[in-house]
This record gives sequence, C-alpha cells and structure tokens, in this order.
Amino acid sequence: MAAIRKKLASHRVATYCIITFALTWCFWFAVVYPQALPALAAGEDPLGAPVVMLAVGAGMFFPAIGVAITRLLSGEGFRNAWIKPRQFRRTWKYYVAGWFGPTALVALGAVGYFLLFPANFDPSMTWFKEAMESQLAAAGQPAVSESELSTIAFVQLALVPIAPALNVFTCFGEEWGWRGYLLPHMLEKRSATFTIVVSGIIWGLWHAPITVLGHNYGLGYPGWPVLGIFAMCCFTIAVGSFFSWLALRAKSCLPAVFAHGALNGCANAPALVALVANPFIGPAPTGVIGGIGFIVAGAACLVSLRRSEGRRTEAGCFARER
Repeated sequence: MAAIRKKLASHRVATYCIITFALTWCFWFAVVYPQALPALAAGEDPLGAPVVMLAVGAGMFFPAIGVAITRLLSGEGFRNAWIKPRQFRRTWKYYVAGWFGPTALVALGAVGYFLLFPANFDPSMTWFKEAMESQLAAAGQPAVSESELSTIAFVQLALVPIAPALNVFTCFGEEWGWRGYLLPHMLEKRSATFTIVVSGIIWGLWHAPITVLGHNYGLGYPGWPVLGIFAMCCFTIAVGSFFSWLALRAKSCLPAVFAHGALNGCANAPALVALVANPFIGPAPTGVIGGIGFIVAGAACLVSLRRSEGRRTEAGCFARER
C-alpha cells in the first residue's frame, strides 16, 4: 500500500486527470447521453430538457471529487488545499476582480462585436423571445406574452451582479479541481506557459462529451464536433489564464470560483440583444470577437505570471508552502 501511495504521489497530475475524466465522462455517458441522443436523432436540442441540463451541471462537481480521491489515495491529505483565503488584507482585490472582472470582459467583447456588426444589434430581443417561445412549445407549456418574455430577459440581466454567489457551489466543484489542484501541482514541475496552456487544454477536453451535444457551440456547423472541441480548448486557455492568475495571486481557488460563477451568469447576456449569434464569432465570449476581452486579459495574465516566474518561480513558491 505504501508503495502504491508513493507512486501515486509522484504522478499526482496524471492520477487526478484520469480519476476526474473517468468519473465525469462515465456519468455523462450513463445519464446525459441516453436522454440526449433520442432528442438529437429527432432534430431537437439534445441539451434542452431540464433534466439533461441538471445532469450536465451535476458533472461540475466531479473535478472536486477527483481532488478529494486523489489526495486520499496519494496520502497527500488536505493541508494547504487552496481553499481558505490567505493574507486577505493584501489579496482582497483578486476576489473583487474575480467577482466583477468576467462581466466587464464579456461586456467589452460584446461592445466590440456590435461596433463591428451594428446591424446585428437588436435591443428588442427578438431572437431571445423566439427562442423562449420555441422552448416553451417544445416543453408543452402555454405561450406567454411579449411583455412577460421581456421581464424574463431583464430578470436574467438583473441577476448578473449576484451570479458568483448563485453559482458558488457548482463552480467550486470545478475550480477546486482545475485551479485549486491541477494548476499548483503542474507548476511544481512545469513553466507558467506550459501549465496555463496544457491545463487549459485539459479543461477544454474535459467538456468534450457535452461539446459534442452542442454545449456552447451548437450543432450542425462545418467540422462538427472537432471544431467545437478545438474552439472550446482555445476558450478555456484564455479564460483559464485569467482564472489561474487570480488563484495564484490569492493562493486560493476562491477568486476563480467567483470568476467562474460570474462568467456562467453573464455569458449569454450579449446574445439577448443580437439578431443572430455565432458562437465562434460573437457576441458571446466563446467567439473570437465576443471573447476578445478574455483573450487580451488572458495574454496579460500569462505575461504577468511569466515575469513573476523570472523573479521568483511560482513552482518554487508552491514547493515551500506545501
């Protein structure tokens, strides 16, 4: 048993990834796919049913479960688990940046998109209302008035500032895994650039089973589903760089938890006022134009981490604090 633990401890990153991918993908293939595939075959949205969306969301808890299992199997324990706030008087600004930063970056990308494509700006929210009517009809629900649909849209926008609090539990499930475990352990042996890029790719590939079903990028586009998986990895590298910078500066995954919750709460907001939304272009942050805020911020965060690495490597810092 001691020999096994020693071997697992020397390969923590691989052990964590294997456990997390196995748990999540087995769950999604066992629970989501049996319900999603019939809808896909019928030409319907495979992720549209509420029970399917709940099952997809439940998968967000498995990265945290993977952390717990890996720490137990490797004998690492839970000391310095990257949860508890540290030196909060100095690091509070990263929590604030995590809470409000993603909303600002999504808004920046949306503004840039609509400046380039002003004809696509639709403050009457026609696309959103038509989509809601289709969803209600598909669910067998009675139609609602246009004013009620507008109210639903404005309620969604009003919830954006408190989205980090509303999403804190599900997003903790991911962020304790990606930024609270994978990130610092990779940095013990790898450079900041390698860690940010590879951990971003790992995070993107983890989404692959639901990306195939249309998560973020839809269905039927040229190159489906490979192009969607590739685009998702690019997106998670950019977003992951920002989230990683927050976590490393605060020495806690909590700012990244808030940032993830904020992103989930506001990512669809630009599409409310778009006549046509292209997930690969914009105005949503998954697009190359809609996501320009995260691309720039991610690049700046990577440069900042590389400079810190030059002065005092983050890996060495982690090794001393462990």
